[in-house]
Amino acid sequence: MQKICISLVGPTAVGKTAIALQLAKQFSTSVISADSRQCFKELNIGVAKPSPAELNETEHFFVNSHHIWDEVTVAGFVKDALVFSETCFQKSNSVVLAGGTGLYVKAFLEGIDDIPPVQETIRKEIALGYINGGLPWLQDKLKTEDPDFFLKGETRNPQRCMRALEVVRQTGKSILIFQQGIKKERPFKTVKIGLDMPREQLYERINARVDKMMDTGLETEVRSLIPYRNLNALQTVGYRELFDYFEGKTSITRAVELIKQNTRHYAKRQLTWFKRDPQIHWVPANITAVMEVVQKKISAIPGGFDVLHK
Repeated sequence: MQKICISLVGPTAVGKTAIALQLAKQFSTSVISADSRQCFKELNIGVAKPSPAELNETEHFFVNSHHIWDEVTVAGFVKDALVFSETCFQKSNSVVLAGGTGLYVKAFLEGIDDIPPVQETIRKEIALGYINGGLPWLQDKLKTEDPDFFLKGETRNPQRCMRALEVVRQTGKSILIFQQGIKKERPFKTVKIGLDMPREQLYERINARVDKMMDTGLETEVRSLIPYRNLNALQTVGYRELFDYFEGKTSITRAVELIKQNTRHYAKRQLTWFKRDPQIHWVPANITAVMEVVQKKISAIPGGFDVLHK
């Protein structure tokens, strides 16, 4: 019997969580979260994690699964998510993959390149360099140490830059050498849906969500994490800006402005990543539009009728 993964992607604040929950209910299945920050138990408000009620209502994988001091890798996520999906397919013919971390989505659906592990001392050194020097520091180091990535890689993405710098310092080779892009076979078919929204409306939602985060205690949450601020997990929009405020580097008003600005920039990078995949079918961010396309796409897959009408 055919098994199908419904992949739901899009920029932050577009509404992926709510629609993923509705899809999971519709198909009596679970959600795999492709979000590199919602997995951390200590991060809640700032990563727009599903509410406790939502988590109780629908089973989620990779939410509250790790501590901020744990080592979390894409390879580990893929390995465990595939095991989880096998369990889901024993009870349902489908599973929902939802999130905005493009590399996690791609790795789960297509496989991941075999990149050598990096020593923790190297990872910590680079994380500290980023904390002190920001993105310009990363770009400057890559320009010297990995000029190929500097010219061809995602040099506006801090996480990708840190990863590239880690690999070149560990191996002496550019991360591009290890990225072969060979797709791996998966025991399921995939329906790819992208949630779209006019740019101005998306930015308004981002700004409103940041204000709501501040109203519901983001400052208190981040303050409680000051002892861990050098961890890689906390090099995240919404946390980094408030750490700077706590250190007197900026005002609270400016910190909130920067959270909004950096979140908008992040959303733009997410869209750039996902728009490169021609298999993603973009629809308005509402469940009616999503269900219409999902039903059409699944019906076109041999055996898809069983998924729709189980």
